[in-house]
Amino acid sequence: MNQPLAYVHPDAKIAQNVTIEPFSTIYENVEIGEGTWIAPHVTIMAGARIGKNCRIFPGAVVSAVPQDLKFAGEDTLVVIGNNTTIRECVTINRGTSASLQTSIGNNCLVMAYVHIAHDCHIGNNCILVNSVQLAGHVEIDDFVLVGGTSAVHQFVRIGKHAMIPGGSLVRKDVPPYTKPTREPLRYTGVNAIGLRRRGFSGEQIDAIKEVYRALYLKGMNVSQAVEAIKQEITPSPERDEILNFIAKAERGIIGSARNKKDKDSE
Repeated sequence: MNQPLAYVHPDAKIAQNVTIEPFSTIYENVEIGEGTWIAPHVTIMAGARIGKNCRIFPGAVVSAVPQDLKFAGEDTLVVIGNNTTIRECVTINRGTSASLQTSIGNNCLVMAYVHIAHDCHIGNNCILVNSVQLAGHVEIDDFVLVGGTSAVHQFVRIGKHAMIPGGSLVRKDVPPYTKPTREPLRYTGVNAIGLRRRGFSGEQIDAIKEVYRALYLKGMNVSQAVEAIKQEITPSPERDEILNFIAKAERGIIGSARNKKDKDSE
């Protein structure tokens, strides 16, 4: 249902049962799935692909061109999955030639004043709390919570089920299942409460803790710890998820709060 005071470009593809409230603007080359609600004063620009049953609140701007001086007008997208909520004044920029899209998965909650820059990729069931700022090329895996007013450096990756506390400056990759704290951000433990809420067994959580004891608490460097984990810890999906994440950590992973010799160079 389009209100008469909303503008919808005739080439936009709007599914059935979509509500577009007054004073919102939908540009060309936009697709919106069934059951989605667009609040008043929302701007959805060219290149947006929005799934089913999403909610987009006033002041949000979806699919504006990247804030990247290298952007040359290439045809890129913002892709948002199903059942995702975008709260007030969120800004989500299109991708660049690097990956051609910025993406957000299913069942995510993006709270007010969050900025998601070009070529960011966010998994399913993630929560970005108010005023989180993501620089370009950030990757956030499934079931991650990023606390309010946190800032994430470009090209940083955050692994599955991690929980980032509010006000954090995330400069290096954050491995899966962790709950880092302090400044600079460092490993201080596993996100055990979150894992239990999501159905992880005590045995699975203990196995994850065993991997991180080897990685962070036994005085080895990362390469030594990885070899020890491969040789000494029984393979499991969680162990392999951590090892695969570390293998792809081009920026390096966060250090340990217990290792005084481990100092960030930023």
